[in-house]
Amino acid sequence: MTEGENPKRFDLEERTFAFAKRTRAFIKRLSKTIGNIEDARQLVRSSGSVGANDIEANESLSKKDFVLRIKICRKEAKESRYWLRLVEIDETLPSERDALVQEAQELMNIFGAIVRKSE
Repeated sequence: MTEGENPKRFDLEERTFAFAKRTRAFIKRLSKTIGNIEDARQLVRSSGSVGANDIEANESLSKKDFVLRIKICRKEAKESRYWLRLVEIDETLPSERDALVQEAQELMNIFGAIVRKSE
């Protein structure tokens, strides 16, 4: 981390990256039903977009752009939570899914707080 860099932003960048990676590992363990295949595609996109938009927010050109990107982070975390709840799981995966749903909720809360403080 360079001098003057905000350590909390770095932690959030790492946290969103870890969320996307854990989500992908979870998806690999899902049964390959037609519904799961389609829902998993959406889940891969939304879970990765949380972190990608956080990086974009940190490089924003204006406060307005920053707030917009953070709102998108919150939206993508909410969408990820939706797809996680929708996929069909077998008896070995509920705790894994519950942990990911909880992380998506926590990310939504974090990004929501950032929006409130930034507006």
